Amino acid sequence: MTPPPVDRAAAAKAAVAARRARAEVKHDVAERRRTALDAAEAGWQGDVTAPEATLRVRELLTSIPGIGPTRVARIMDSLGIADSKRVGGLGVRQRAILGDWLSQREAKGRLRSRLVVLAGPTAVGKGTVSTHIREHHPEVLLSISATTRKPRPGEIDGVHYYFVTDEEFDRKIRDRELLEYATVHNSYRYGTPRPPIDAALDKGRSVLLEIDLQGARQVKAVMPEAVLVFLLPPTWEELVRRLIGRGTEDKAEQQRRLETAKIELAAQDEFDVKVVNHDVSEAAQEVVDLMTLPAAQSKAARAHKA
Repeated sequence: MTPPPVDRAAAAKAAVAARRARAEVKHDVAERRRTALDAAEAGWQGDVTAPEATLRVRELLTSIPGIGPTRVARIMDSLGIADSKRVGGLGVRQRAILGDWLSQREAKGRLRSRLVVLAGPTAVGKGTVSTHIREHHPEVLLSISATTRKPRPGEIDGVHYYFVTDEEFDRKIRDRELLEYATVHNSYRYGTPRPPIDAALDKGRSVLLEIDLQGARQVKAVMPEAVLVFLLPPTWEELVRRLIGRGTEDKAEQQRRLETAKIELAAQDEFDVKVVNHDVSEAAQEVVDLMTLPAAQSKAARAHKA
């Protein structure tokens, strides 16, 4: 039988309220106001109408910061959970499997104090990956480099780089304020201010340095406990496409940078870990994961990725 108009209106209103409640759960998880495990356990309390219970597992996992749809699909496949499954509709065994996975991820998500150095060839996406980490992982201190080059469109002094004169850069070298410094592409100088890094590590925070190959070598020599990560392009053709596509250099500079990139790629085996930048969010999560692994696991991860 067709329900009377008043019933249809009430049903529509209830459906809207349910969608909003589920959206609020996802938003709270995305903003780290509650954990995905807490939301899942709330959905297993017996109330089948609770927003956590009616939320699809896929939606819950996608709301976790740093996990995109592609990665979620792989995770659910490995856990043996169908794409259509709702949190409250999982059986006892599947609840245990999902609960264990979420518990392990949360335990791993408690950052250790660790210095991670991210380097790689020109146009590989180091800046994009580090920006993603800055925006989605505020617990990680992203070191800001000083440079003598001019800002590119959209770059902000003190946010992306400290843009300084050659004279100011010379002063920082004299006063030993730089952890490392180098001349890149035979033109501009880049350096990493050391005081903020030492202060953050002393407080137990993890620090990410996005620097060039020469700088990474200097950091490793001064701080051998640092984890060196080499960011790779999916293919050489993709690297060329990214460099030309961003349109920030003329043809002569592009050619010079591509020649430098070949030299930089040849040094990748000097690094502890290699991460391929297929997808920015996944590459960023791999880098952040290195800050959460216990020392023994971290060494195993390095050997595996290499």
